[in-house]
Amino acid sequence: MTDAELLRQFVQNRDQGMELLLRQFTPLLRYVISGVLRDTQDAEDCFSEVSLALWQKLDGFDPEKGSLSAWLTAIARNAAMNHLKARLRREKHQPEEPPGVLTPEQEVLRRERAEQLRDTVANLSDLDRKIFYRRYYYLQPIGQIAAELGLSQRAVEGRLYRLRQRLRQELGGDDA
Repeated sequence: MTDAELLRQFVQNRDQGMELLLRQFTPLLRYVISGVLRDTQDAEDCFSEVSLALWQKLDGFDPEKGSLSAWLTAIARNAAMNHLKARLRREKHQPEEPPGVLTPEQEVLRRERAEQLRDTVANLSDLDRKIFYRRYYYLQPIGQIAAELGLSQRAVEGRLYRLRQRLRQELGGDDA
């Protein structure tokens, strides 16, 4: 079923549309969540949170900005990261620090740097881009990346090293 058909079904009948959406994308959502949260109970709690978030936010999906699977992946990853951060705070018994307020200049620099990073990553080869996202966005272990992409662990480590060097050079980081 295409993204457009799923969305149309969701608009026509919210319950049935959500059921179809979850039937099609549950494996992807669980895969993304389990890459961040190793504990099965945490992953299950997070999946429930993601399902609720989809129920509440699916009307806000804009197909012009990207595919439905990319949007769902981002929601699942962000929810898993938030879940992980909350668990780590609870374990440390430290209150959450208030977010730092950026000056307008700092905000402009942050946006420019993020755009530069997106452009640089977009210019990577398909394999390097997959490795980059799996390691640094989905937080997958090197062994898992290697197994799923049919590479050796050393090959993945080498590519990651060269990627970091390239990003450091193109983004103006340290020369080390």
